Amino acid sequence: MMLQRKAALLAGAGLLVLAAPIALVAANPAAVVPPAAPASAPSAAPAPAETATPAGEPAGEVAAQTEEQSSSSSSSNRLPTLEELEAMDTDELDELFGLKPTYDIPNAQRRATTRVGILAEDEGGLPATSLARQPQSIVRAALTGTQGRLVSRWGHIALRRALASRLAAPEGMSGVEFAGLRAQLLNRMGEFGAARAIAQDVDVDVWNARLSNAAIDAYIATGDIVGACPLTMLRAGYRDDVEWQMLRSICSAYAGEAARSRNNLLQLRDRQSGEDGNVIDVLLAQRFAGAAGLGNSAVTIEWDDVDELTPWRYGLAAALGIEIPDRLIDDAGPYYQRVSASLPALPLSQRVEGVRRAAREGIFSSAAMIDVYAQGYAASREEGPLGTDAALLRAAYVDPDPAARVTAIRTLWGDAETIPYDRQVLTAYAAARIPANDGFAADAGPLIASMLTAGLDRDAARWREIVDEGDAGWGLLAVGLPGNSGQVSSGAIDSYRDNDQTTGTRRTRMLVAGLAGLGRISDGTRNAWNRDLDLELGRETRWSALIDRAGEVRNAALVTMLMGVGMQGDDWSRMTPRHLYHIVSALRRSGMEAEARMIAAEALART
Repeated sequence: MMLQRKAALLAGAGLLVLAAPIALVAANPAAVVPPAAPASAPSAAPAPAETATPAGEPAGEVAAQTEEQSSSSSSSNRLPTLEELEAMDTDELDELFGLKPTYDIPNAQRRATTRVGILAEDEGGLPATSLARQPQSIVRAALTGTQGRLVSRWGHIALRRALASRLAAPEGMSGVEFAGLRAQLLNRMGEFGAARAIAQDVDVDVWNARLSNAAIDAYIATGDIVGACPLTMLRAGYRDDVEWQMLRSICSAYAGEAARSRNNLLQLRDRQSGEDGNVIDVLLAQRFAGAAGLGNSAVTIEWDDVDELTPWRYGLAAALGIEIPDRLIDDAGPYYQRVSASLPALPLSQRVEGVRRAAREGIFSSAAMIDVYAQGYAASREEGPLGTDAALLRAAYVDPDPAARVTAIRTLWGDAETIPYDRQVLTAYAAARIPANDGFAADAGPLIASMLTAGLDRDAARWREIVDEGDAGWGLLAVGLPGNSGQVSSGAIDSYRDNDQTTGTRRTRMLVAGLAGLGRISDGTRNAWNRDLDLELGRETRWSALIDRAGEVRNAALVTMLMGVGMQGDDWSRMTPRHLYHIVSALRRSGMEAEARMIAAEALART
């Protein structure tokens, strides 16, 4: 089955880093309950609450008090003098004359926050009531305890699906708070577009500070600066930092208030110049505001005195098409590569490293990565590294000779002892077109691994008769194919260990953990290998007890969020077989066997 879905604890000692968030969970594993039964459709938006008479007070006295207060208010509500008017800023004038909007959505069109998300269950999302009966402390700890980077590409894909699903908030948590927690985690994962979409599924005037900040971060990362304008207009006072003031000024320009925008930015520029002498942020804001075509003064962007790149500088410069010096980009962190992958305003040559990272981490699908290389081929043919790789990729698809296609694939993989994982993602569909025969048996392992990066398990299954028991390709098929054609024997695992060249037979350890989690070895075989390899599969922690219980009650959403906590790290060296076993087992039992298989196969391919 081709795993094409819509939306596409640090291990070992590193687990201690996350002990604090998980320790906050007051409930024990038994508190994890099955998903709630489907709730009735959300009711229509409630009518505005009427003013109630306080209990124990006669209505007449209340009316008299109201009249007295109104009279007192009227007498003290005088018009300001001319001097006071001149001293007021534009926000104070708007407040005085009632020009500041409070909301712009008719009651009939307001959206309930009982369920928030962009993937309904019939669109590939998880059941809406999955978390409705769960203690909010568990869900909050899982979402805040996951820092964003997962060791597994398929784990990232599964977690993104859960976070983007249209879900009801857990018991004791508001829908807005739940949306904010999910949007923040999506931003940390590099899924800025999904984070923006989650925020936009909630009416702006009910955003809390968490959701507002997550939305602004997503807008800047996606180059959608003016997307923040509804918030700046409706919630003007919720922040007072320089970035917020620049955003408000930009939005004023696009709302037709050129004079306000120009004056505010000039004041900010003078203030920043006096504080630290670095006005690059305000200059970028002036340039962006000037793009509204409202007569803003032209500004020149110079990077000579800039020694640090920030999300604000990168997002505005990319949106404006302003070139950023290499010295700033070269020292930038992974955040900027993730942002660059999806910014169409950037040249392809500046996006390619970000695209490769996005493919490794699960942000980009194989098809999305191929699209970028196809654009590179159309734009430059065989000029430059991107054009050369694009030409090789084309040959890997269309050359009539299968041997030539395999040669092109090998060239894309490079000469390194370990094939870069993003290259295997790039060649997934080309690998699926290679005929399964003995002539290509030497390349069977990496070809199968490449196919499984895109979930092409049916195509990989054609190689069952080609690989030998105990080979690398055999191990990938043993955990990656659907169905269970029988128990994997202890002898087959022993053959695999004989071919395992990894330090401490780490790959064999991952194979046993994956097979045990998928239920593809007997209890006796599992226990024997558990003792032989000292895997500690039976050792229980609070995290393992929680994810096991969530899997037992088939709560896929909670399993996936707890999986995110247990999969944190920069590479597979941070994942223990014991954690892999609990994750694969819980995913399988919760109904996500396909994801469990792909994660088990990825563990072998990347170890």
